[in-house]
Amino acid sequence: MIEIKNISKKFIKIDENGKKKSFYADFDLSFEVHDGEILGLLGPNGAGKTTLLRMLAGIMKPTSGEIIIGDMKYDNDSISLKKNISFLSGNTKLYKDISPVELLKMCAGYYGMDKSIVDKRINEVIKRFDMESFKNQRIGNLSTGQVQRVGVSRCVLHDPHYYILDEATSGLDIISSQVILDFIKEEKEKNKCIIYSTHYMEEAENICDRVVLINHGKIIAIGTPKEIEEKTKTTNIREAFFQLIEEK
Repeated sequence: MIEIKNISKKFIKIDENGKKKSFYADFDLSFEVHDGEILGLLGPNGAGKTTLLRMLAGIMKPTSGEIIIGDMKYDNDSISLKKNISFLSGNTKLYKDISPVELLKMCAGYYGMDKSIVDKRINEVIKRFDMESFKNQRIGNLSTGQVQRVGVSRCVLHDPHYYILDEATSGLDIISSQVILDFIKEEKEKNKCIIYSTHYMEEAENICDRVVLINHGKIIAIGTPKEIEEKTKTTNIREAFFQLIEEK
């Protein structure tokens, strides 16, 4: 389980007059993500989603609050914790001049994987994401969908328990998207703990057990899609989101 307790993240910016001003990207966020659950994180650009995910992945440190993953905290054992996490960021760029196989071997070293299982695991991942036809091509020559599948594969190679996924299907064709969504559903069935951030609200409604709606760094609703729709008297999450914004 992942526990987020009163998390806030404050930044300092310089205004047009050269004066420092502070603002919160996220403010006093609290919720839990259970094993065997896909929790959707939904909101517009600038809502605070990516900042929150980076804190959950240990890339940023919260200004205040507490993050507990399993029974561990980043302050106590950051390396061990990160080895059990998959963090997929929409901004990550892959090396263009190496092949997917070469990238996966390099990532296996980063994760400290047992060398005796690396080749077998790489073959499993290549098969699962249907990369056999381009596994030895230069990444720079691959299509957007192929590159995204490579990106996801490098994040799951070490068979983590916790998934923090930011825009995993952004800009992909329907076939590449379905490959990734099917994998996420399979990991849920293995009792993995999954946070799934997306702009595609219809996709979230289809795949997520519960969703957290966030706007201007604050949670405006949390629950199953059906619960939120019933509360707002709407028929889908998109309508519910706009209804909640109007009420604020």
